[in-house]
Amino acid sequence: MASGQYELADPPSDAISSVRFAPESTKLLVASWDKHVYLYEASTQADSRLIRSYEHRAPVLDACFGGNEDVAYSVGLDWDVRRIDLANGEQTVLSSHEAPSNAVVHHEPTNLLISSSWDGTLHIHDTTSGTSLYCMSRQPSKPFALSGSPSYLVVAMANRQFQLHKFEALAQFVKQYGSSDPEMSEIEPFQRRDSSMKFMTRAVACKPTDDMYACSSIEGRVAVEFFDASPEAQAKKYAFKCHRQPASEPTENGQPMDVVYPVHALAFHPEHGTFVTGGGDGVVSLWDADHKRRIRQYQRLPASIAALSFSSDGKRLATGVCPGFEDGKEDVEMGPVKVYVRELSDSETKGKGAK
Repeated sequence: MASGQYELADPPSDAISSVRFAPESTKLLVASWDKHVYLYEASTQADSRLIRSYEHRAPVLDACFGGNEDVAYSVGLDWDVRRIDLANGEQTVLSSHEAPSNAVVHHEPTNLLISSSWDGTLHIHDTTSGTSLYCMSRQPSKPFALSGSPSYLVVAMANRQFQLHKFEALAQFVKQYGSSDPEMSEIEPFQRRDSSMKFMTRAVACKPTDDMYACSSIEGRVAVEFFDASPEAQAKKYAFKCHRQPASEPTENGQPMDVVYPVHALAFHPEHGTFVTGGGDGVVSLWDADHKRRIRQYQRLPASIAALSFSSDGKRLATGVCPGFEDGKEDVEMGPVKVYVRELSDSETKGKGAK
């Protein structure tokens, strides 16, 4: 497949909060602040189209597919965790947080659905139960981002804190204590960590091979961490600067200066273990995690990168673009809101090896 990029028609009318490809096809979910979840077909430029949109009561902050491509789950500023039947549009509230819910992850091997909220909790649903059985878990700090690998759930929180859970342990906990009206619990993670970065975590993404995860900060940095807690594995972790652009004017003493942008989005390639970052500078970069190298930097897009997702076969990359208001200005007009799909060649996303 030759590399090329196209823009999806009928994009959201307000900021994009997430993009997610389906587990086995080229269907794409897009969540937006315009109170809708959008379902697209994104196979080729000629065949791409908006299939349907699903209206919510409030802005939607995240959405994901369930165990099959007929079901999606969403969370947002209405505090609810919702199940969406993508065929008929029917929505079911599974649970409600006590503050906006900002992230949701579905883990297919255990059929668990995990949502996080600014109320400082996780809701953990067993989606196979046929009922509304779930558990609530209090976190030590406000959750900012979630990501799952085949075995692990990573919870990135305020105060640079991380908790790492095993999905099998979470599944056993829900099986034992799940209820339609659960009491608050404190589920013990198998690891607690502090971020190696000095500033607030913005995004997290797990590598599909279960060995590492990447996290990003508001201060133009990415850290690569390893699940293995042994000293040998921990000695391999590293962090690097990225998404920095030369300032239009030098410092007072004439020295060049960079504008540092937050890294809003991360995604690992499903086969090659490389990963992409998207920043407030409108740039998407592809990295070789094993050899600590940037493979390529794509052409700058017209606004901040809000979200990224690889298709299940790794041949497409979806990019949600919208204003991130990184310049701090208030009362500005809404800029471009677009969803791009890049077709990727196999050689384009492979690691390049050590220099």
